[in-house]
Amino acid sequence: MTDTVTRAEAGREKQDTDDIAALAKGGRTNFIGFFLRLAARIPFLFIAGRAAAYGPAAMGRFASALVIIELTSMVCTMGEKRGLAQRMTEAEGKELPANTIFDGMAVALLASCAAALFFWLVPAPMFPGGRYTALDRLIVIAIPPLALTEIWLAALAYRLHISPTVWSRAIVEPWTISIMAGAMIYVAPESGLSLAYVASIFAAAATAFVPFIREYGLPRGWRPRFGVMRRLAVRSMPIALADTIEWGTRRVDILLLGFLAPPSAVGVYYAAQQVASLPQKLKTSFEPVLGPVITRALKSRDYAAIARQVCQVGFWIMAAQAGIALALGITGEGVMGLVGREFVGGTGALALLLAAEVVASTAVVSEAALIYIHRVRNLGVSFATIVFQAAMTFGGIELMQRLGYNSLYQAAAAAGALFVALGLASLVKARMLASFLGYPINNWRWPLLWAAAPAVIIGYVVTNFLPEWVELAFGVPAILASYLFVIWKKAFGPEDRKLFQKTKSA
Repeated sequence: MTDTVTRAEAGREKQDTDDIAALAKGGRTNFIGFFLRLAARIPFLFIAGRAAAYGPAAMGRFASALVIIELTSMVCTMGEKRGLAQRMTEAEGKELPANTIFDGMAVALLASCAAALFFWLVPAPMFPGGRYTALDRLIVIAIPPLALTEIWLAALAYRLHISPTVWSRAIVEPWTISIMAGAMIYVAPESGLSLAYVASIFAAAATAFVPFIREYGLPRGWRPRFGVMRRLAVRSMPIALADTIEWGTRRVDILLLGFLAPPSAVGVYYAAQQVASLPQKLKTSFEPVLGPVITRALKSRDYAAIARQVCQVGFWIMAAQAGIALALGITGEGVMGLVGREFVGGTGALALLLAAEVVASTAVVSEAALIYIHRVRNLGVSFATIVFQAAMTFGGIELMQRLGYNSLYQAAAAAGALFVALGLASLVKARMLASFLGYPINNWRWPLLWAAAPAVIIGYVVTNFLPEWVELAFGVPAILASYLFVIWKKAFGPEDRKLFQKTKSA
């Protein structure tokens, strides 16, 4: 009996170690993708911000349409971005994996095609200012491939294949939109950003589809099962809504600014959000791998392992986002100046958006487990968060207008509302998960403050005593290097260092 218990405990410890190694491998691969995405996103912002054919107003109109397109595609995935892992786990040994995936794909394709047709016929919600061209309306055809790409990448991540996500999201998509935005200046300047976006989505979809087919192949003996598809849609709705709301917290501010502020202010805010969303992508470095790991642990009721994995990944995300926030926030004027001089006024909004991503890390990893444990209750908290954020955003913009502040202050008010809302959501969701697991959920470690101190000092020197080009070329790497050095020495233990080690996962 004792030997059996000992072997079981050893097996659990080995599985836990393998899971951490798998999480580290997935995060490491996508962490590299973050820097690739950063390198690719800057040319797009530079072209869209400085080209005479575009500018802040054109970016603002493009951003308003993008909110509707991406929100709709998120709903149309029917929660498969994260719910697919649970369905695949439950169907192991019972059904061909490709058949399971194609059920979700069929639902997503039907929903996304219907949505695309609706917005083609009724384009007004995408363009609140009422200004658009016939070519701008073509942006709706991006909805189906956008929804299907999320499912293909989630299916690949279930088998711990993360490199297709990096290729699709961090290389092909951003470089395609940058190149096409430049080319469209000479072809269709009034609709260039919309057409470039459509091209990037189709290119990213093709990049995800090829490895998906290689991994899973085509379904065998599969046909549309409308009863199964209906049950799938009903069961997945809480996850789909939670995904949509989580995504919506990063877009409701643009939506409200689009209705309450001039397009140029929306364009400046969108540029700041594009820079701030780069560290946000770090959460997606772990999210696809974290889902399968959590579903396996739930199946064996190993709640201690879930708590360890959530805290481990949460700290990795928070530490990385904090370093990037310091590097980009301290040099914010220079970073926004790269896009164009008209965008420098968005530096305050950029700093608040970067800080919001840091405080959101706890909510992100807690929700990764809550969607499988308390999906309806988690949905309630997410819904309350976005309602609270929308109310604060609306109130902040109205207050800035009444006090006579310009639209850039209104944009900063929207960013501040996001910071407060995400901070509260992190506290609530961490406590909710801890109460279920019976183990505390806390990503914070005090060495983060020690690491921030030299980064702030170096940032003060480079921003006050060096030319702007030196500040960006050497200051940003120096801030990051000092921060990472202290983190490595003072905060990272053996488990943390697996993030940077070549380990073989089971």
